[in-house]
Amino acid sequence: MTNPPQNSNAKGAIFALLAFGVFASHDVIIKVLGGTYSPIQIVFFSVLFSFPLAALFLLRDATPGTLIPVHPWWMVARSIAAVITGFCAFYAFTVLPLAQVYAILFASPLLITILAIPFLGEKVKLRRWLAVIVGLCGVLVVLQPGQTDLQLGHLAALASAVCGSFASIIVRKIGREERTVVILLYPMMANFVVMAALLPLVYEPLPIGDLGRLGVIAVLAWVAGRFLIAAYNNGEAVIVAPMQYSQILWATFYGMLFFGETPDRNTIIGSTIIIASGLYIVLRESRAEGSGMPVLRTRSRAETGTTPRISSYLWSKLPKR
Repeated sequence: MTNPPQNSNAKGAIFALLAFGVFASHDVIIKVLGGTYSPIQIVFFSVLFSFPLAALFLLRDATPGTLIPVHPWWMVARSIAAVITGFCAFYAFTVLPLAQVYAILFASPLLITILAIPFLGEKVKLRRWLAVIVGLCGVLVVLQPGQTDLQLGHLAALASAVCGSFASIIVRKIGREERTVVILLYPMMANFVVMAALLPLVYEPLPIGDLGRLGVIAVLAWVAGRFLIAAYNNGEAVIVAPMQYSQILWATFYGMLFFGETPDRNTIIGSTIIIASGLYIVLRESRAEGSGMPVLRTRSRAETGTTPRISSYLWSKLPKR
């Protein structure tokens, strides 16, 4: 398979930068709404407004079959992981500085590399183990255990990174055997049912302006997903995947502009370490032969079950086993 021409890679990188810029704007609205509403309420309405957009994905899936999963227990595990990821990520964005949340979520490539060993049978060699260890040290630099009081938001961000990585690994494991419609629909339905059950406990009346903002969250996630699909259709994964780290720049800009947040020294140093180790893993995977490449094959935003995710679309484009 020949590599895409240079201009295609450039287009892919540009589309990816646009996608992650839109995702960062999406996260800003979550943070704004989180000052008034519970993450449960925000997640519920995000899913509700995403269903019409998800239908566009679902109607395009011409793969024969039913909505019964081929791997029901893996689908249950993925749905539970997506529910936890979405709730924890929304909560973390509400209570922590944006740049700090991203720094922790950027540990996902490291966690995917670790989880690929027991779940995918991947063999991780010494250099990648060292990159994982260095990256996890970067997470400790951001969290500063023993020096500052860890908040619930830090634990939520960590839980989101772990569960999001697990959901991605499941897509890597079963994605070529399950229909895309099944992979997309079950996490969204799980989120809808769980959050609907919990909503009466936290519900706050929504003025029309905030209801509109919740709708914008769904639209922005959709637009970002389309940009990301265009990015991977044009460029190589090794070029497109690292563009996710541009979100730290958006987070810094938005944090200063809207919330008076300035990243502290430890967040900057830790983010640099995490990003460097993540880039190393992506580059190593791109050169590996015969590897399942779990990071490059699960190369999108963490699965939150609130909107259709790009990873499912990418897997639908791979040949079935």
